[in-house]
Amino acid sequence: MKKIVFLLVCLFSMTIVKADNDKPIEMNQLPAKAQTFITTYFKDQKVALITQETGLFYKSYDVVFASGEKLEFDKSGDWTEVKCKTGEVPAAIIPEAILKYVKANYPDAKVLEIEHDSEGYEIKLSNRLEIKFNDKFQVVDIDD
Repeated sequence: MKKIVFLLVCLFSMTIVKADNDKPIEMNQLPAKAQTFITTYFKDQKVALITQETGLFYKSYDVVFASGEKLEFDKSGDWTEVKCKTGEVPAAIIPEAILKYVKANYPDAKVLEIEHDSEGYEIKLSNRLEIKFNDKFQVVDIDD
């Protein structure tokens, strides 16, 4: 019995060690949605690195541009994070309700980062505020 438990622990440990790996990939290896997103919103940017991260229960993609902008995509190619260091997040990818909120409350601020997950959105503004929205676009937290 001890041997079986030991064997299972060893196998599980090897799986975890092997599962967490990042490997560089080419643009054509990204999911089609991610490729379309890049060519639509970041067509003038030069790609510096694309990596595929594979874990035990997930797969994601990171794209870093020469300008320092960074994109993250899930396994389906849907964006999960956009970080802009030299400019602002393209308005076309920001939900209209969030854009209206920012324009109404912080008219001089730019959206520099946006993250999206099943719980909602989080944005970072040029005035250093971080605002969280739930999935109904209601503000749930503001940090400075």
